[in-house]
Amino acid sequence: MEAKKTSTLGNGLIWFGAAVSIAEILTGTYIAPLGMQKGMAAILLGHLIGCLLFCLAGLIGGQTGKSAMETVKMSFGSKGALLFAVLNVLQLVGWTAIMIINGAQATTVITGKLWGIDQTWIWCLAIGALIILWVTIGIKNIGKLNYIAMGALFILTIILSTVVFKGTPAASVENSLSFGAAVELSAAMPLSWLPLISDYTRDAKKPCQATVVSTLVYFAGSCWMYAIGMGAAVFTGETQISNIMLQAGLGIAGVLILVVSTVTTTFLDAFSAGVSAESISRRLKEKPMAIGVAVVGILLSIFTPIQSFEGFLYLIGSVFAPMIAIQIADYFILKRRSDACSADWVNLVLWGIGFLIYRMFMRIDTPVGQTLPVMLVIIALCVLVRKIGVFQKKADGGV
Repeated sequence: MEAKKTSTLGNGLIWFGAAVSIAEILTGTYIAPLGMQKGMAAILLGHLIGCLLFCLAGLIGGQTGKSAMETVKMSFGSKGALLFAVLNVLQLVGWTAIMIINGAQATTVITGKLWGIDQTWIWCLAIGALIILWVTIGIKNIGKLNYIAMGALFILTIILSTVVFKGTPAASVENSLSFGAAVELSAAMPLSWLPLISDYTRDAKKPCQATVVSTLVYFAGSCWMYAIGMGAAVFTGETQISNIMLQAGLGIAGVLILVVSTVTTTFLDAFSAGVSAESISRRLKEKPMAIGVAVVGILLSIFTPIQSFEGFLYLIGSVFAPMIAIQIADYFILKRRSDACSADWVNLVLWGIGFLIYRMFMRIDTPVGQTLPVMLVIIALCVLVRKIGVFQKKADGGV
């Protein structure tokens, strides 16, 4: 059994692969209106908030040995957790399609210029096939392949960074983004992984160590990708990373960066969709469902206009930030477990309140975005409601 556990290094590489993605670079371009100094401050603060939650979520899975959606049952009950499992599968199907189409479109720009291969659907199929290959090999058997892929990706990303940051800044972009909005965009990416992190920390030989290393690696890698995207817009005035690669002469290397980074990120989406599906019903098997999600993602990427994801990020935050806030309050503060109950209606109502508060906070510009204030409110509410409930039971018992 021990041989099937993943190493701390292996977990770190998994999350480096998750961090290096076109989606993270593209999101970084949205922050360019703030300029490099304020933009980097927003990126670092947003990732600090998001990755702290990412780490706490991973620790719950690592310490209990449960998948992400299995840990949700501890706070919401076996039936209550089905809501989040279904929502998680749906968001992962969406992410799979978004990542495939964005990777394919960027790759097509380069291959169209170099070799005349300008049909996006070809790269949707190629990237999708590689994702299915990664899923088929499996998370516990992908070690050596992942070492090679991550090593190549690291070298190529350094080359891309030197290309982006040489020279002088281009004309300033009109400031149409607040600092708080930039913080929220930066927190949104680590937040999007909250319903997945435990799927990997549960299988680690040293769960706590693997969680901390995964968090630090993802923090560094994701901030790096955001900085590349922001730097591309500030220094070159270009928001399409494929065009920057072409200008720098990164032909084949550019294709490798785009394809490998898309595969290593999107594989996690498809794999975790399979894990979440299995938590919905034991008849739904992990690997076949993951392959099915990859196939659906390929079809959606080819036949639907699913490229935009800024609004999608905010929707994910509004669903899963209140969920993990309640889990943090239950697990770390209240030491509660609701595995035995069918549905914990108190927590489900609190989650609904959190969802509404998040959507309301989207209209309010705070220096730290929406996620942190909303989660602090929900954690406080959760603790308060449970403490009042305990006192009430004691009072009733004493009468």
